[in-house]
Amino acid sequence: MKFKILLALIFVNLMQAQKFQFPKTAVTDSLTLEKQMPGLALQVIPQLQSAKNKPENKVDLLDNLFRLQMVAQDYKNSLASLSENRSLFADHNMGDYRYMGFELYSMAKLAQKESNITFSDALRKAFNQKYESLPEKLLPRLPLAVDGNVKESRKQMKEILDKQKNKDSIDYKTALALCKSYLSYKTYSSIKPQVMQLLASKDKEKFIIETKDLKIKNGNTLTVTIVRKKGETSPLPVILTNNIYAGPFDEFFGKRAATYNYVGVVVNTRGKRNSNNVNDPFEHESEDIYEVIDWISRQPWCNGKIGMIGGSYLGFSQWAAVKKLHPALKTIVPQVAVGIGIDYPAQNNIFMSYMLQWIQYVTNNKLTDEVDFGNFAKWNLINTEWYKSGKSFRALDTISGKTSKIFQRWLDHPGYDQYWQKMVPYKEDFSKINIPILTTTGYYDDDQIGALYYFKQHHQYNKNADHYLVIGPYNHGGAQSFGFTYVNGDPIDPVARISIDDLAFSWFDYILKGGKKPEILKDKINFQVMNTNTWKHVPDLDKMHTSTVKFYLQDKKNTLSVFSKPDTQNFTKQTVDFKNRDMKDTYYKVSKKDSIKMTNSIAFESEVLDKDMIISGNLSGFFNVSINKKDFDADTYLYMIQPDGKSSLLSTHIVRASYAKNNEVRQLLEPNKIEQIPINNSYFMSRKIEKGSKLLLLVGVNKSPNWQINYGTGKDVSDETIKDSGDPLEVKWYNDSYVELPVYKD
Repeated sequence: MKFKILLALIFVNLMQAQKFQFPKTAVTDSLTLEKQMPGLALQVIPQLQSAKNKPENKVDLLDNLFRLQMVAQDYKNSLASLSENRSLFADHNMGDYRYMGFELYSMAKLAQKESNITFSDALRKAFNQKYESLPEKLLPRLPLAVDGNVKESRKQMKEILDKQKNKDSIDYKTALALCKSYLSYKTYSSIKPQVMQLLASKDKEKFIIETKDLKIKNGNTLTVTIVRKKGETSPLPVILTNNIYAGPFDEFFGKRAATYNYVGVVVNTRGKRNSNNVNDPFEHESEDIYEVIDWISRQPWCNGKIGMIGGSYLGFSQWAAVKKLHPALKTIVPQVAVGIGIDYPAQNNIFMSYMLQWIQYVTNNKLTDEVDFGNFAKWNLINTEWYKSGKSFRALDTISGKTSKIFQRWLDHPGYDQYWQKMVPYKEDFSKINIPILTTTGYYDDDQIGALYYFKQHHQYNKNADHYLVIGPYNHGGAQSFGFTYVNGDPIDPVARISIDDLAFSWFDYILKGGKKPEILKDKINFQVMNTNTWKHVPDLDKMHTSTVKFYLQDKKNTLSVFSKPDTQNFTKQTVDFKNRDMKDTYYKVSKKDSIKMTNSIAFESEVLDKDMIISGNLSGFFNVSINKKDFDADTYLYMIQPDGKSSLLSTHIVRASYAKNNEVRQLLEPNKIEQIPINNSYFMSRKIEKGSKLLLLVGVNKSPNWQINYGTGKDVSDETIKDSGDPLEVKWYNDSYVELPVYKD
C-alpha cells in the first residue's frame, strides 16, 4: 500500500512539473500564438486524461476536456465530451443550455468546413438548428448561456501570457489556464454579437417585452420589465420577481414566466438600472413592492391574481412583500430565502466577511459588478490582509479600498433588533399571512437557516398556515433551479433530481389557475432522505425524526460509547491564542484516504455504528463550558466517515455565545463559570449513515478570515482589535455537553 501511495505522489509531482514547449514569440505575436495553441492543447489532453479522477470529478474532467479539444480544433469530439458533461451534470436534459456558446462555436466550425460556407452563415445555421431542438422551457436561459465576458477573458489571457515572457516552455497548470482563457476569448469574440442579435430576433417573434420606469406613490422610481407571450390576448395571472441583480436576469425571469403561460414582471430595487434613488439593500422592499403590486393589479394584461417567485435576495423580497400584504398577492414561492439579520449578513449574530463583497457587487454600479464579485483572489487577499493586520472588523471596507456606509450601518446592529425586524414579518405579523406559500431550500443551501426561519415562524404564529416545504440535497443554486447530479462531491439520489422550476410553476397553476396540486406535496414537510432514493412527507419539522441520540463530548478511548452519558464530570481544555495570525491549518486524519480540517477545533469520534442510522433534522443540545473571558464564538461540524474511509459533512453550527439564548439581547458570560450554550439554528440534513460508518464531531472556536473575530472583552465585537486579545482564550468543554442527533426510523 505504501508503495502505491508513493507512486501516486510521484505521479502528481511529475504532472505538476511537466513542461511543454511554447515559444517566446507566442507571447507577443498573435499569429504565432494562434498557430501554437492547437498543438499545446494536444499536449495537455493526455496529461489531463491520465490524472486519477473520482467518478464525481468526471464532470470537471469533461469540462476541461471539451475545451481543450476545441482549442485543438477537434470539434466533433469536443461536442461529444460536452454532451457527456451535461448528462453527468443533470438528468432529464435540464442542463442542455449549459456552455451553449461553446457548442454553437463548435457546430459552426464543423458546418463551415463541411458546407464550405462563411463562419457567419455557419453560425446562423447552427443557431437555428439548436434553437429549434431545445425544449421551450430552456430557451429563456440561452442569453445567459452565451453572454461570455470577452473583455475579462482577454484580460485573463494577457495576464497568463505576460508571465510567460522570456520563457520557452510552459507548465501543465499554466498551459491549461491559458487554453481555457484563450478559448473563451476566441469563442465569445467570434459569436457573441451575432448570436445576441439572433436571440433578440427570436424573442421578438415569441415575446412582447417592455421596460418602463415606474414612479410609485412614495415618490421613488423603479425600473419594471414586463414579458408576455405574443398572441396571448386574455388577461393572465402575473408572476412578479423583485430583483436587485439588475441585468440579463431581468428578461430571464420575465421570459421564464411567459413560457409557463403567465405574464412575467420583474422590478428592480431602488437605485438599480434606471432608478436614481438611493440603493439601500433590504430596507425598503416591503413598502415598494406593495406599490408595484398595486400598479400591476390595475393593468389590462393582469387578471387580478399575482404570485411571486425568486431565490436568495429575491426570496427575502417575498417575505418583505407579505409584511404589508396586498389583496392581489395570492401566493409566494420563496426559494433559498435570505433570513435578513438571521443568517445574513450575520449567521447567529456573527458577521461574515462575504457581506462586503456582496455589498459592492450590488452597489458598485446600476447593474451588477460581475467581474469584481467573481474576483475571488482579490477578496481572499482583502480578507487575509484584514485577518493578519489585527485591525477591527469595521476596518474591512477601508482595507478593501472602498468605504461603505451600508457595511458600517449593518455592523451597528449586532443583535436582531428593530432595524432588521422592520424589514420582514416579525412574530405576530406572521399570524396575518393567510395566503398559500411554497418554500424550497436544500441541505447544502447557504441560506437554509433563513428559509427555515420564515417557515418555522409562520407555523408558530399561524396554526392554520397553508405553507409547504420541499427540502432535499440541493445547494443554493440547485434549490432555485434543478437538482444537480453531484452536490459537494456526492451523487444525489435519482429521485431528487427534479426541476424546481417545474415544481414552482405547477404550484402557481394549482393556486392561480385551479390546477392539480403538485404530486410531491403530500404533506407540509416534503424531504428527501439521501442514500435511500425516497421522499418522506410529514406534517411538521419535528416529525422529520422519530427519536434522538445524544453524542457526548468524551474521548472514545475512555468510554464504551460516546452515546452514553458519562458517569463523572470532566472536561477537555482548549486554548486559542488570538494574537497568533499563523495561517497554517491542522487536520484530523480519518483514514488513509481522507483528512478533515480541524483548525481551532477539538475532535470527538464515535465508535463504529453496528447498524444503519438515518439522521434527519437538525442538531440541537447544549454545550456546558467555562471560559476565561466574557464571550466567544463557537462552531460545530458533524461528519460521517464511511466504511471506505471517505468523509462527508452532515451539518454545521456557528453561534456567538452571548446571543445563543436570545438573538435580540446580548448576555455576556461570566469568566471561569460553567455556562450552558444551547445549540439552535444548525443546518438540517436527512441522510442514511451506513452500518460500519463512524461519526466525527468537531467543536471549537471561530478564528477565521471569513468571519468577525470575537476577542471576548464584551465590547462590540466589530470594534475589537488584536490589542484586545489579552491572554489566550481558554475553553473547558465539559463531557456532559452533548449534541443531540435527530434519528428517523420507519
